[in-house]
Amino acid sequence: MVTAGKLAELIEDDSVMEAESIEEADRECPDCGGDVLKVGYMPSVTEFVTGWKCQDCDWSDTDRE
Repeated sequence: MVTAGKLAELIEDDSVMEAESIEEADRECPDCGGDVLKVGYMPSVTEFVTGWKCQDCDWSDTDRE
C-alpha cells in the first residue's frame, strides 16, 4: 500500500515536506473512469496543495490555478 507521502510525490513528481492522510475522492478518473485518491500535502513551507491520483492509470491533478 502506498503512503500519503509517496502518493504526494507521485502527483508532484518531486519530494514533499509533509502529507496528510489519503482519502477516496468523490470523482472518477477522466481518462479511464477508475477510482481516484485524494491527498493534501506541502511541497514547500509556504504552499498547501490538494492532489488527486487515479489508482488505475497515470492521471493526476492538483488544485493549483
